[in-house]
Amino acid sequence: MSRSYNLQRLFNPKSIAIVGASADQNKAGYQAVNSLRGFPGQLYPINPKAGEIAGFKAYPSIAAVGCPVDLVILAIPAAACVGAAREAAAAKCGGIFIISGGFGESGDEGLKLQEELGAICRETGLRMLGPNTSGYMNTYASTFASFAPGVEALKPGRIAVVAQSGGVNLTLAFMLHAAGHGVTLSAGLGNAVDIDAADVLEMLALDPNTRAIALHLEGVREGRKLYEAIRAVSPHKAVIALPAGRADVGAFAQSHTGNLIGSHARKAAALRQAGAVVVASTDELVDAAITLAARRIPPKANPGIGLITGQAGPGLLIIDDLKFHGVNVPELGAATVQEIQALLPPLTFMKNPVDTGRPSPAFPQVLQALAGDPAIDAVLMFTIHEPAAVDPVMALGLAGKDKPMVFGTMGLTESIAPTLAALKGKGIAGFASPERLALAGRVLAEDAIAQARLQIEDTVQLDSSKATPLTRTPNEFEAKALLGRYGIVTPDSRACASHAEAHAAFTAVFKPVAAKILSTEIAHKTEAGGVLLGLRSAQDLDAALAKLDAIPLKGARAYLIEPMAAPGVELIVGAVRDESFGPCVMLGLGGTAAEALKDTAVRLAPLSAADAEEMIASLRGKALLEGWRGAPACDRRAIVKLLVAVARLMHEHAEIAELDINPVRAYADGVVALDALVVLA
Repeated sequence: MSRSYNLQRLFNPKSIAIVGASADQNKAGYQAVNSLRGFPGQLYPINPKAGEIAGFKAYPSIAAVGCPVDLVILAIPAAACVGAAREAAAAKCGGIFIISGGFGESGDEGLKLQEELGAICRETGLRMLGPNTSGYMNTYASTFASFAPGVEALKPGRIAVVAQSGGVNLTLAFMLHAAGHGVTLSAGLGNAVDIDAADVLEMLALDPNTRAIALHLEGVREGRKLYEAIRAVSPHKAVIALPAGRADVGAFAQSHTGNLIGSHARKAAALRQAGAVVVASTDELVDAAITLAARRIPPKANPGIGLITGQAGPGLLIIDDLKFHGVNVPELGAATVQEIQALLPPLTFMKNPVDTGRPSPAFPQVLQALAGDPAIDAVLMFTIHEPAAVDPVMALGLAGKDKPMVFGTMGLTESIAPTLAALKGKGIAGFASPERLALAGRVLAEDAIAQARLQIEDTVQLDSSKATPLTRTPNEFEAKALLGRYGIVTPDSRACASHAEAHAAFTAVFKPVAAKILSTEIAHKTEAGGVLLGLRSAQDLDAALAKLDAIPLKGARAYLIEPMAAPGVELIVGAVRDESFGPCVMLGLGGTAAEALKDTAVRLAPLSAADAEEMIASLRGKALLEGWRGAPACDRRAIVKLLVAVARLMHEHAEIAELDINPVRAYADGVVALDALVVLA
């Protein structure tokens, strides 16, 4: 049977066997049986020492069941799981779920067991969830394949949970339950030896009940596979991702780029580039999933968010948050303002946000006018709970037929609960705080922008067959020649093997010049004293060469002479070949100060022009490129071409592990790469 068919059997079983089933309430094998009491299919406890467990007939082995079982739960020690997996495969079972720990997370012996399990899955088509996980809950199939108490109380909903951690899987499922929302599927991947996040996402793409997917990630072994899965799924189901590990910064030995692209930055960039909304906490993940499961803004490059508020203070907090995060809060059109003026007292603010002063009978009509403005793509509504003044359910129900509506409020928990529940019944998300409402506005906008970017047809031409692989690490002169073959402009550099050649080069190029040590032994020449600038005379050059000669080298000594570049805005452009995501390109501000500023943007290669434009726009210091304090604006098209070229170079040269172009000098009429470092894999 195919692996995809067996994946469906595992998550939508008609029969389940529990190896290690127990009558002892202190054991996971008991809880696994107990959670499945309401399972509508066949349940087979497996225990050679028992005739019956929890009212179900027990069997001595998987084979003794006498028919192929869709799912086998292994609640037994790690050492016994390999044999049980082989037995399940021989019995043509669909898949196994391993509760136990003691595998790759525990050391070499556990890793060996884990690798044996992976091999069994690859060889036989058996699918495996885990090991070392909490299992899954499929509410629509009444299947609660987990050892955790209480999971059987989870209700059906519109949100799926896919979590690397079994504990986070349970956390998110219970948080959604507490918020009054159910789940479709909630799965913990654990060590993800066989079934990974991409597998589950591809399956959920076909699930008619799922509208949004809450994704939690730790390490990602097959990043490109995950990237392609999210890219395929996110136009149809909103994907909201929480990547762990913000403090984990990759330590690469030589390039500045490696120090600037940590593993979390690569994960977050890949997720956004694929169309996911990235959040920073489980609270944000739950709220974002609730928002996008209710309704999404259609793909749009710059969607407009409108706000109507019954109180100015909370409204100010919401608008401040939206604008701080770059969300478009457009002024309303003159016709809309005129319509609202006829409904509200003259002292209220009406341009967006619309501040009504306090809830009034005109609130529903104002809300409808705001929602009808052509610049508005989604409406946020906030009011302190005052049921005598305004009925949010009625108001939002009237206005919310064409555009997403999200409600925010505050009041006694027991007072606002019925309102939030009633809105949920109408498919409208509601939250108890200004900040949570602002988050809803942000994720609506971010999701629409991401989907608009995915719709842009921008074919990237790639042809690695014409690229001659590098067989040795190039020096700076050779690295710049490589850049030149991809259309990247570099200075008029001269490689010199002697002082005499250096003087000849000095005579031939424009003054002043820079003299550099030319050796692959020194990755960062500036720190080693290997870069001397502003040389105007032969005497200056002699003094510079003497300093370069004082730098200790094991191999041959050479010099690079090139004209000094005019002042401009300094950038750093680089790339690394991530073992999971493949080539990643980075753009940063700061040149030699880039590592101190850490103002960078990362994307996966290959890059489209739209990807490169987005990288530039995401820099905190992008104003420096737009004409700062009277300086001319930098040539954005040239920066875009440079980024796209670097991405193509990395794709066509699989032997390159890291590329560091630092600094790049940006001007009104182009860019120049002043230094280049290539590190081979």
